[in-house]
Amino acid sequence: MTVRYETLGDIAHVVIDRPETHNAFDDAMVEQLRAAWLRFESGPERVAVVSGGRSRHFTVGADLKHMPSDVWRGVPGVSVKVTKPIVAAIQGYAVGVGMALVQAVDVCVAADDAQLLYSEPKVGLAYGLISGLAVRIPHKFAMEVMLRGRPVPAARAERIGLVNEVVPAGTQVEAAMRIAADIAAAAPLVIRWLKESVDAQVLPDSPTVHALRTMSRVREMMDSHDFAEGRSAFVERRTPSFRGD
Repeated sequence: MTVRYETLGDIAHVVIDRPETHNAFDDAMVEQLRAAWLRFESGPERVAVVSGGRSRHFTVGADLKHMPSDVWRGVPGVSVKVTKPIVAAIQGYAVGVGMALVQAVDVCVAADDAQLLYSEPKVGLAYGLISGLAVRIPHKFAMEVMLRGRPVPAARAERIGLVNEVVPAGTQVEAAMRIAADIAAAAPLVIRWLKESVDAQVLPDSPTVHALRTMSRVREMMDSHDFAEGRSAFVERRTPSFRGD
């Protein structure tokens, strides 16, 4: 397993841990991370912390040697609707999908050695998720981050609103857990309503996210028991027995 799900009382700790590749995303990691968000959304935990594991980097982005086909499926709020808060704890490089994760979460704590980098234009491929950055931080900063492709050090990321707090390297998870504990101690119905309200009214989805969500729903239907049952029933000329899954 390259993604661990740990429960600490009311806090879920989602740990990205593929240290031999500096947490580069392949298909297996994407699906494990998606499964973690599904578990969190349906489970009793009130808040999640997502962090890099043993690597000195949060993630170096997509694994270019084993390119994931649908990296967006691991980003909360895209293929999985998450109505509870998520806090990120990042260190070292947060590249590509790492930037998308920072954008998608509600709060981010960065180690003082962290550097955020959107490098897709220099690689020649973009999934489009990053476009939502322009409604999360000031427009011109967002455009610079997206178009220039240069690392944003933690201190500057804090100034422009990409991260909430910068702490000494090695203490970022502890700091994120303190924030998560404050959230977990609050009234869950209020916390979820505030997040849902902001997501619906303040952070509009880009056309890319709408398209990816539609693709995700279509994929779920194509992988479902009911689709297999419907095809079999059509071939066998019988009435299908649908289960809703």
